[in-house]
Amino acid sequence: MQSERNIRRHFRFYGRVQGVGFRYRAYYAARNYGITGYVKNLYDGSVEMEVQAPEECIDKMILSIEKGSFIQIDNLEVSDLPVKENEREFRVVD
Repeated sequence: MQSERNIRRHFRFYGRVQGVGFRYRAYYAARNYGITGYVKNLYDGSVEMEVQAPEECIDKMILSIEKGSFIQIDNLEVSDLPVKENEREFRVVD
């Protein structure tokens, strides 16, 4: 049986990820899967996202984002981070 322990991951998405609804798709997927963290556009055209939830929920969120119309992820950087115990929401950062 898989653990429901929260993990935290940092993602950096490259490709056609700005101006295509990526952040809002991430927001709604996060709400759907009970994920906390944030997503924001970066000046170089990439998107940064930190998420915290059980690994299975994070995997489902990423799959949901990848299925978005017009979104094309060409490259993805992933790293693990320490869990933030008091984080309670997922937000879109402008």
